Amino acid sequence: MTDDAPQDSTPLDTPPLDPTPPVRRRVFGRGTYGESLRIDEILRKESVGGTLLLIAAVAALIWANSPASPGYYALRDLTFGYEPWHLELSIGHWASDGLLAIFFFIVGLELKREFIAGDLRDPKTAVVPVLAAVGGVIVPALIYALVNAGDPETVRGWAIPTATDIAFAVAVLAIIGSKLPAALRIFLLTLAVVDDFIAIGIIAFVFTDDIDLVALALAVVPIALFGFLVQRYRRFFGGRIWTGWVILVPIAFAAWALVHASGVHATIAGVALAFTVPVIRSAAAGGPEAGPGLAEVFEHRIRPISAGFAVPVFAFFAAGVTVVGDGFAAALTDTVTIGVVLGLVVGKVIGITGVTWLLTTLTRASLDSAVRWIDLIGVSLLAGIGFTVSLLVAGLTFGEGSPHDDHAKVGILLASLIAALLATVVLGLRNRHYARVAAEEAEDADADGIPDVYQRGS
Repeated sequence: MTDDAPQDSTPLDTPPLDPTPPVRRRVFGRGTYGESLRIDEILRKESVGGTLLLIAAVAALIWANSPASPGYYALRDLTFGYEPWHLELSIGHWASDGLLAIFFFIVGLELKREFIAGDLRDPKTAVVPVLAAVGGVIVPALIYALVNAGDPETVRGWAIPTATDIAFAVAVLAIIGSKLPAALRIFLLTLAVVDDFIAIGIIAFVFTDDIDLVALALAVVPIALFGFLVQRYRRFFGGRIWTGWVILVPIAFAAWALVHASGVHATIAGVALAFTVPVIRSAAAGGPEAGPGLAEVFEHRIRPISAGFAVPVFAFFAAGVTVVGDGFAAALTDTVTIGVVLGLVVGKVIGITGVTWLLTTLTRASLDSAVRWIDLIGVSLLAGIGFTVSLLVAGLTFGEGSPHDDHAKVGILLASLIAALLATVVLGLRNRHYARVAAEEAEDADADGIPDVYQRGS
C-alpha cells in the first residue's frame, strides 16, 4: 500500500455499522390463515347469538315495564329443585348459575385453545391484547371507584363495568363492519377472550364467601374423571355426539352441583371442566395436522347452545328492570349508574387505547399497516358493551332485585346502548372508507387485467 492510498480511520475493534433499521413488531397482526378462518366462523356464530341476546333483553324490558310486570318477576323468582343438594333455586338463579356455566365452558375452551394452539401461544403476540384487556379492566374499575368513593356500600360494584360482552359487540360489528380489516375483528375477539379470563378470576376470588371445603374437595372427583375420560378416549368422544350427552354431561352436572354447594360460583365449574379438554390431537390420531382437537370439536357442538339458548335465556331473566315512572330518574342520579356508564363508555376507551398507545410509544411495536388509531378507538367503544357478565357481576355484588342492582342494570343497559351507538358512528364511517378503498383497488385490478379470481383472494 502506498502512502497516498486512502486510509481507513475506523478502529479495528469497532463493529461495522448495521444499515438495517430495527424491526418494529406489529401490534395488530393478521394472524395465521387457519386462525383467521376459525375466528371468522366464531364471529358469525356470535353475531347470531348477539341478535338473539338483544331480542331477549328487549322482550324482558317490555314485559318488566308493562302492566303485566308482576308476572315477569313471579316467573323469574319461581323456585324449583332439590333442597338437600342446595339446588332449590329460582328460575333466575338457574339461568345465571346453571345456563351461564355452559357459556363459561365455551370461554374456557376458547381460552385454552388460544394460549396452546392459537396465535396467542407466542408471548410476543399475546402481550399486547393481554395488556390492553388489563387496561380495559383496571381503568373502568378505577373510574367507578372514584365516582363511588364516598359510599362504602356502592363502591363494592367496582367490577361491574370491567366486562365486555363478545356476543353483543360482535353482533354490532357484523352489522356495520363488513369491510373493516380482519386484524380488527381478530383483536376484538382476542380482547374479549382475555377480558373473560379476568372476569373469571374476579368471580372466583372476589365473590366467593364461606367455602365448604368438603364439597369443593368432592367436586375435584367428577372434574378429574371428566378430564381422564376426555384425555384417554378423545377419539371416542370426538367421533360420536351421543357419547358426550350420555356420559360426560351427567359427570359435568355432578361437578357443577358440588362447586355450587361449595360456595364458589357455579360457573367456575364450566371453566374447570373446559381446561381438562385436550386442544391438540394425539400422535395416535394423526397429530395437530390431522384436524381439530377435541376442544375445538366440543366448541363447535356447544357454541350454538350457548349463544342460541343459554345466554339469551339468562339475558331475559337478568335484564328485566322497571324503568318507567320515578325509577328511571332515581337510577340516573345514583352514583352506581353514573359509575357504570362512565366506566364502560369512557374507561374502556382510555384503558384499551391508552395501553396500546403506550406499548407502541415505549417499545418497537407498531400498528398493523391496515389499521388506524381511529379504528382502535371504535373497537374500544365496542368493548364498552358489557352486558352478560356485567349483569351477572351486578347481581353477585348487590343481590338480585335490590335497588342498587336495578340501578346497575340501568347503567349497564344505558352504557351498552351508548357504546354501541358511538361505535356504530365511528366504525360505520371507517367501514365506508375501507369499502371505497376496496372498490378503487378492484377498479385498478380490472384496469391492469388481473383475473377476478385474484381479486377475490386478495
